[in-house]
Amino acid sequence: MADAIDLLRRLASEPARAAILLDVDGVLAPIVDVPHEAEVPAETRTQLRRLHGRFALVACISGRAGTDARRVVGIEELVYVGEHGLELVPEAAEWRDRLHRFSETIDWEDVERKPLTVTFHYRRAEDEAEALRLLEAIATRARAEGLVARFGRKVLELRPPLAADKGTAITHLLAERNLRRALFAGDDSTDLDAFRALEGLELGVAVAVASPEGPKELREAADLVVGSPAELLELLSSL
Repeated sequence: MADAIDLLRRLASEPARAAILLDVDGVLAPIVDVPHEAEVPAETRTQLRRLHGRFALVACISGRAGTDARRVVGIEELVYVGEHGLELVPEAAEWRDRLHRFSETIDWEDVERKPLTVTFHYRRAEDEAEALRLLEAIATRARAEGLVARFGRKVLELRPPLAADKGTAITHLLAERNLRRALFAGDDSTDLDAFRALEGLELGVAVAVASPEGPKELREAADLVVGSPAELLELLSSL
């Protein structure tokens, strides 16, 4: 903990040289049963605006489409990269029709079709074990079609087979601004890619927002672990 506090202190001491990079759902916005109803609390928005005026970059890197992440966060002036970094890869658009055609062959009640990815939610499933069994079969079919299938917090996500993730998005954003210091906070397995992107920086701080649903690997890889979006807000307030 002492080392983590020192990292935060060093990051905050020279904000013009550093970036604050954040996932949205489960990190800034509490997880809700219906994804469209997610919202970042007003007090968190206040801190994000303060950080925007203080640090070289404040960006949200989300599994949502960038426009939807902007809606949920509610602050226009931040930078948004959606769909796990795929929005920065022009080739991703070539997979849109193929991905959506495949998803339309699946009989699933809670499907979120985004421009470049498709997410099957099972948070509201009556029988979670049965839902997972069915989704495993869908994942196997998707991989046979050349798609990437990844499980996360009560979701199965399908995406194009391209070298794009939250880590590549972070590398892109930092290189654009010639920044070598950054904090990233995330809560799910896809955020491990972001943690890896911090390695090799002059100063990188990986923050896990832990939950019973989240992967233990995220907690193990983090420099600092907090227990909820509310605890992350306290951390952000100290920067």
